[in-house]
Amino acid sequence: MASKENSLVSFIQWFTPRFHLLDDLDKPGTIESVQKGGELIGSNLWTLIFAIFIASIGLNVNSTAVIIGAMLISPLMGPIVGIGFAAATNDFDQLKRFLRTLAVATIVSIATSFIYFSLSPISEAQSELLARTTPTIYDALIALFGGATGIIANTRKEKGTAIAGVAIATALMPPLCTAGFGLSQGNWMYFFGATYLYLINSIFIAIATFIFVRYMDFPKVDWGLYKEKETKVKLYLSLFAIIVLIPSVFTAFQIVRTSYFKGKAEEFIRKEIITDGRRVLEKNIVYGTKPKIEITLLGSKIDPTQEEELKNKLKYYAMDGAELILHQDLSTTGLDKLKFEILSEIYQNQMNLGTWNTEMIAKELQIFFPNLVTASFAKTKKFDMNENLYRDTNLFDSEWKKIPSKEEMLKLEAYIQLRSGEKEIEVITRLHSNTKP
Repeated sequence: MASKENSLVSFIQWFTPRFHLLDDLDKPGTIESVQKGGELIGSNLWTLIFAIFIASIGLNVNSTAVIIGAMLISPLMGPIVGIGFAAATNDFDQLKRFLRTLAVATIVSIATSFIYFSLSPISEAQSELLARTTPTIYDALIALFGGATGIIANTRKEKGTAIAGVAIATALMPPLCTAGFGLSQGNWMYFFGATYLYLINSIFIAIATFIFVRYMDFPKVDWGLYKEKETKVKLYLSLFAIIVLIPSVFTAFQIVRTSYFKGKAEEFIRKEIITDGRRVLEKNIVYGTKPKIEITLLGSKIDPTQEEELKNKLKYYAMDGAELILHQDLSTTGLDKLKFEILSEIYQNQMNLGTWNTEMIAKELQIFFPNLVTASFAKTKKFDMNENLYRDTNLFDSEWKKIPSKEEMLKLEAYIQLRSGEKEIEVITRLHSNTKP
């Protein structure tokens, strides 16, 4: 028994020192490094501006590699770590300086990205941009652990490569660029969502820094008679962090619930719908106040009795109350657009082989335009009298029971362009001779 206890004690004595953080601590070097990192003048400021431009371009063209490069060269971590360090050491004069530096860095960053996105010809929000508009509790956790890693690495005599990894993981640059994008597009949801994500990241990096600087017992500024003020400042900082965190917890909860619902919906479709040779053409899974599963099917039809049974089975997949909508008869569900897209892909493949058959095309067109009576397509030449020359043109001549509407004409032209592979099409429509006006 005694030998077992001795073995346990020996193991603890051997194992515990591996968690010590004070052995290779470099306090003077850390203080100097933090002070330098809090300066945003000259080369540091220009580095920040160029990094913002690089990150904005990366977000604009959806390039993850470019975004990572921008995060590696950004000096934004400096003032944020300085805020946590100054708060932990009770140096409130330095705290004010770091807060001013961070405010300048934030304004310059958003202004720079605003200028870029205002001038950029690409105004569509890419996936990398959209990913920075909905902060969650997970972002706070990443910032907290990233900040802890950063301050531990920064306080060592041998700095290592962890700091570069922290800059990538905590992702301070992309939210600022996304905020600038939202501002340039007048999209306030993007602007406030991205700004909130940046705020969360900054606060929890600073909190992690505060905790570990206190644990490593760096020298503190003596406030003497102002202990009460010190307590109030800490209380206010804690309350502010909690208030900022609450919305992200709610957002994360919604994301988890949405992911769970979609997973159950996919399981339901796989086990209950895709049977008897059926195929899913399109599905729309929506989770919210009115959850919905909308499916477009090909293959053997589900009769009303079977459909009711499927709706009753939803509760066994934790989706009780969700609405199940099945589209099975494409001719009666108003899904002409879907049919058009399916056939379009087939037609495009045929065009790549140089296939063109007027008779087949005319029959296909009748699927979408029942009032079409005759159709012909020909490549011809048109004489331009002003220019005194012939121009190549493509003529589509058609007769109708009823002249198509403007919307139908646009759809017809798009179809002919796709099917023929020609961009310039002249469409002639007229009433069929046997049709009464």
